[in-house]
Amino acid sequence: MNYEPTKVNYFMINKLDFSNINREEHLTFLKSEVFDLLIIGGGITGAGIALDAASRGLKVALIEKLDFASGTSSRSTKLVHGGLRYLENYEFRIVYESGRERDIVHRNASHIVIPEKMMLPIIKGGSLNKFMTYIGLTIYDLLAGVNKKERKQMLNKASTLRKEELLNKDIVLGSAIYYEYKTDDARLTIETLKKAHEYGAVSLNYICSKNFIYTNDKISGLVAIDIISNNEIKINAKKIINATGPWVDDIRKSENKNSKKRLQLTKGIHISVSKNKFPLKHAIYFDTEDKRMIFVIPRRNSVYIGTTDSFYNDNKENPRASNIDVEYLLKSTNRLFPSLNLTVSDISSTWVGLRPLIKREGKSASELSRKDEIFYSDSGLISIAGGKLTGYRLMASRITDIILKQLGKEENYKFVACSTKTIKLAGGDFNFYPSKHKVIEYAEKLFYEAHQLNIDVKSSDNLFYKYGNNYPKIIDKAYEYRASDKSNNNLWLNAEIWYSINHEMTINLSDFFVRRTGMLHFNYEQISDLINPAADYMAQAFSWTNQEKENQIYNFKKEYEQAKKFID
Repeated sequence: MNYEPTKVNYFMINKLDFSNINREEHLTFLKSEVFDLLIIGGGITGAGIALDAASRGLKVALIEKLDFASGTSSRSTKLVHGGLRYLENYEFRIVYESGRERDIVHRNASHIVIPEKMMLPIIKGGSLNKFMTYIGLTIYDLLAGVNKKERKQMLNKASTLRKEELLNKDIVLGSAIYYEYKTDDARLTIETLKKAHEYGAVSLNYICSKNFIYTNDKISGLVAIDIISNNEIKINAKKIINATGPWVDDIRKSENKNSKKRLQLTKGIHISVSKNKFPLKHAIYFDTEDKRMIFVIPRRNSVYIGTTDSFYNDNKENPRASNIDVEYLLKSTNRLFPSLNLTVSDISSTWVGLRPLIKREGKSASELSRKDEIFYSDSGLISIAGGKLTGYRLMASRITDIILKQLGKEENYKFVACSTKTIKLAGGDFNFYPSKHKVIEYAEKLFYEAHQLNIDVKSSDNLFYKYGNNYPKIIDKAYEYRASDKSNNNLWLNAEIWYSINHEMTINLSDFFVRRTGMLHFNYEQISDLINPAADYMAQAFSWTNQEKENQIYNFKKEYEQAKKFID
């Protein structure tokens, strides 16, 4: 056999909308094909591998037991960053790679990966001083390949306090300004999966792996459960990747009972407060009394604060913030912003992310390397863990190289080089170089197309910076709804849900409010009035019974209320 992968879509999966409306058709593809590669895990790592492998011509399938990005990939600090903190541990290679990858991801998804000025205060008694900050940021600029316009700027005390009046003038000595790139981690994942779908990858959420299938002691597929129908399905694949993040060791253990634990999970929590309570002007990265680092970042109607870094060995399905975690963030923030006097009652929502880091004896949580690592089993399962959001494309490239080389030896597959460096993600394929000015200009143009439907600039920008050049589809749908029902007060909500259902595999309220839109964390107060109309729309789209709709509302309200609660 002399098979050469090409860009051909082998079974026309991309002719179907990326939607659970077509779930039966997607399931048919899953059950009937023999895939070159099956990926378990629908976070950013799995999504990146799906795009890379599919774009090189492989038959690719991906399954996720819950919703895409429902684990770590929707619970990060939401920065595609250059790795400044890794200089502290002399991890220069990570800084070098991160800076360059950050620029690539920005160019390929400039609607959701956006440059953000970050202030780094120099605090009396802190771990940073002016000289070391200057030296550190100089090295950072060089290693990360920072654009000249985005290189560091040093400010004295007076200039710092003019830029951010809320800072504690008694302890702030000055600051530095540098750039990070903010993102929406869950949307980055879904846009990557949508692009993988365009290349022919079959990706389905709510499919849980049950057990592996073996042929001559080698893995040749798996049995899975469709969570929606509770039906069992069989998926055949030549190669299987375990990209399940915090669950990597669980999958390895299910495949080989003698597998040694390789991961150490660490927990990072974030809290969100209203901008009315915390009118922050700039994103800030500061060191605490115990020499840890914390971000405070404005986003939509909120400012979020994070993160902690502590070992975690509890429930992976639903990690919760503890009172100790929350009090630590509040105390540290109040020290730098004493006029706020933030309390637990000011918190609108929280989220907790688990980092699947490589275990190292004798290392603290913050000392564990963020470098990724690949594990091989005798039966052929390949697992990948560690790493960080910024490096997902490189991780995917390394894995796909390995798969193609293995298939080349076994079945004469021809090696095809990675091309994701220049593949624009869904929503980011603009017909211009995506400079910040050009992107803003394009967003303004779309606002003028939409403003006749009583949308304000802020709301229009919010939609654009989620959906990019797919936003016009939502605008068109909103006009369609207005034409058919001029009294419809929820036309923008309905148009956004329509897009989310028909083009982003949304199947329930949590998918929409948490991972597709981020409203649970950044527009918390608005959600209560939207739950019922959103449920009404979804009930019609998915033909829910009244009881199914009530169950959906109940389940989401439980999650909605839990976002404000902590554990002892």
